[in-house]
Parts: sequence; structure tokens; C-alpha cells
Amino acid sequence: MYNPTVARLTYRALLGRRRAAILFVLPGLLLLIAAAVRGFNGVDDQVAADVLGGFALATMVPLIGVIAGTGAIGPEIDDGSIVYLLAKPVKRPTIIFTKLIVAIAVTMAFSAIPTLLAGLILNGNGQQIAVAYMVAALVASIAYSALFLLLGTVSRHAVVIGLVYALVWETLFGSLVSGAKTLSVQQWSLALAENVAGEGMVASDVGLPLAVSLLVGVTVLATGYAGQKLRTLKLAGEE
Repeated sequence: MYNPTVARLTYRALLGRRRAAILFVLPGLLLLIAAAVRGFNGVDDQVAADVLGGFALATMVPLIGVIAGTGAIGPEIDDGSIVYLLAKPVKRPTIIFTKLIVAIAVTMAFSAIPTLLAGLILNGNGQQIAVAYMVAALVASIAYSALFLLLGTVSRHAVVIGLVYALVWETLFGSLVSGAKTLSVQQWSLALAENVAGEGMVASDVGLPLAVSLLVGVTVLATGYAGQKLRTLKLAGEE
């Protein structure tokens, strides 16, 4: 199910000079914010949780997921170069699974690690806040990568749709509208963080068993459907 050649090509596409520069911006900004907050405000557990929850998990992780998830396959479909890969003796579900692994790895590296470092800067992992949000970023990276890889497979406007989802649904509706919170990857990942952090530091509107079920279900379904869509993609001819 994992093809090293496909993985190498996908890593090369995601970590090219232009895309890598974009990937470094948000983690760098998070670390700058963390350093500034620590310098001006000192050690404050609640402020640390607010920064990591409000910027790292709510904004940075989904945006990096958009870049990595859609970038793992979307550009190849857009420019038609995917036909050369599909013509090789590699099963299409293997292509999707390999690209998903790469997207997850990139998203985790550029979101979970900076989240942990920012938490250590803010309060030295007091109340386990840094580790809690790192765990949330790790599990959110998996679901976001699967969702945005699916978007990159089914739509030529995957980046735009992904940005709307990340900035409007997750950041706005998923944080403010009670009914929408149940359908938010951010809230699912917060359920795990809530069980790691000190009491009262992190809160989620979704229970842990439901959150885990939804994270697994969305990841599996999105990956399976992306593989099915790639099977039906014709080798010749444009729409």
C-alpha cells in the first residue's frame, strides 16, 4: 500500500522552494507570537492555552493541512501530469495511501512540532498544555490531510474550498456555533487534548469516544473515496 517512488515524488512536490517557504511562515509566526507573549506577559497557563488553541490549532494546523493535503495530488491533476503516474503499474489506492502518508507527515512536522515548541516557550509545558495541544495537532493533521487530499482529488478548486473550510467553518462556525462544533475536526482533536491537559485548561464540546470515532471514520471514508475517485479518472482527455 506504500510506494517509495510515489512518496519521493510527492515529498519533492510539497517541499519545493516555493511551497516550503509558505509552509515555514505560519510556524515561524506562531513561535514569534509565543516569544512576544512570554516576553510581555510572563508565564500564564491560561494565556498559553488561548494562544495555542486560538492560533495554532484553530488556524495554523488546518491551513498547513490545506497546503499539504491538496498539494499532494491537486497540482498533478491540474497540469495533467497525473496521467504519467496512473500509467505506471501502481494500484491507484496505493497512490492515494502513499500521498496521504506524505501529507500527514508534512502536516505533522510543520504543525505539531511548532505547537510543542510554542507551548514550551509560553509556559514550559505547565499543566501539560504544550503536550496536550501537540497531541491535538497530531490527530488533527491526520483528519485534515485525508479531507484535503480528497478535495484535491475531486475538485480543481480544492485550495479555495479548503481555505473556506479552514477559515470559515473551523475558525468561525466550528468555534462559535454550537451545532457546528460536533462536525469540527478542531473540536474532535480538542477532546483528546482535554484528557491530557490539566483540569479546566482545555475544553471540547465533543466527548472523547465520539471524537475518536469521528476522527477515524472521516479519515477512512475520505481516503477510501479519494481512492475510488482516482480509479475513475481517465488516462486520456481533459474535461
